[in-house]
Amino acid sequence: MILNRNKTSVKNVFMNTFLVVNTFVWYFFAFTVLRNLVENANLSYIDALIIWTLNFGGAAVSALSSTKIAGWFKQRVLFIHIWLFIGFLSSLTPIFMNVTTMNLSVISFLYGVSFGLGMPICMEYFAEATTIENRGRFGGISFFIIALGVFLLSILSIENFFVEVLISAAWRGFGLLALLFVKPIEKSPLEKRDTPSYISILNRREFLFYIIPWWMFCLVNYTSLSIVNKFFGEDFIRFSSVVELILMSAFAVVAGYLADAVGRKRVAIAGFAMLGLGYAVLGIYPGVTLSWYFYTVVDGIAWGIFYVIFLIVLWGDLAHDTPSGNFYVLGGLPFLLSNFLQIIIGSYIAETVSVYTIFSLASFFLFLAVFPLMYAPETLPEKKIRERELKGYIDKAKKVKEKYT
Repeated sequence: MILNRNKTSVKNVFMNTFLVVNTFVWYFFAFTVLRNLVENANLSYIDALIIWTLNFGGAAVSALSSTKIAGWFKQRVLFIHIWLFIGFLSSLTPIFMNVTTMNLSVISFLYGVSFGLGMPICMEYFAEATTIENRGRFGGISFFIIALGVFLLSILSIENFFVEVLISAAWRGFGLLALLFVKPIEKSPLEKRDTPSYISILNRREFLFYIIPWWMFCLVNYTSLSIVNKFFGEDFIRFSSVVELILMSAFAVVAGYLADAVGRKRVAIAGFAMLGLGYAVLGIYPGVTLSWYFYTVVDGIAWGIFYVIFLIVLWGDLAHDTPSGNFYVLGGLPFLLSNFLQIIIGSYIAETVSVYTIFSLASFFLFLAVFPLMYAPETLPEKKIRERELKGYIDKAKKVKEKYT
């Protein structure tokens, strides 16, 4: 399915980008379906805890073992076919089960495994189908399509459980059919390389300089999100969610192009600085409506940056010429954990922590997260940055010359 980097074809890039889009859209939409099922079931806290633990635990464990399991197959594309088929069947399971704690636990676990099992290999395909010079642009475009896809599927579902399940299954099935009809190109066995272990990855300083700020951001996000939702109120949250989705998708494209032009590190630092400033304004003026709007704007822009840099682009860069599946696993765990903690203990934090305290602490830790990034090496080659800067100067000089001649 993956061509050599110097033989990357348009079809190969398109199929791998489509696979990433199909998977993320399915996961976000299926997660919404599961959350609606759990909320409407009126479960106890312990039952809900078990269900969500199975979901996030299943996703994490299956992701951690993904590259190992994929190695059992002579052709990894067969593994991807099986993974997509499991996702299709998992999407249909709620139709055939009554809404009980046991059945919801099974559905939740299947959803988690259906996402985590093949996601690292899927992202590895994407990283190898793109190059370090264009990965940011394809990542930004991919997330823009993901946001658009989630929005359109949400409209089509019309808040009907049966329709939601059918849409989820049809979308995953569409991904499988597309992969079956477009014949992929596998690497020959001679080209296969050893996948770096998790220990070896964690021993790399360049990886730690990027993963530590990402962990800090995810933990800050889970501690503050519930308080933000409670503080702003339901009406403003609905409005801000739409605004943030628009900003997030638009600035994902911008962030992708900037990441290929000036480097990943600068774009990531800008995202942390902007969001830290947003929390600082909320901490100083929490009762001023203008500060709410300011936070909404910077939060939407920052999330557009973080989705592209920390979920799609960066870990493929850090893998260099080695398989990147395990890099994407370690890079995705903070995002999974923050969502899990936000669902499980978010309401408790919202009830016990002061608004002034959490916003001030969030701002402090986000600014603190910038320091490891200052020492992180830029993953985009300096030569490429200088070449693009020089090209920009030449283009400007040509325009000036044409203007005065």
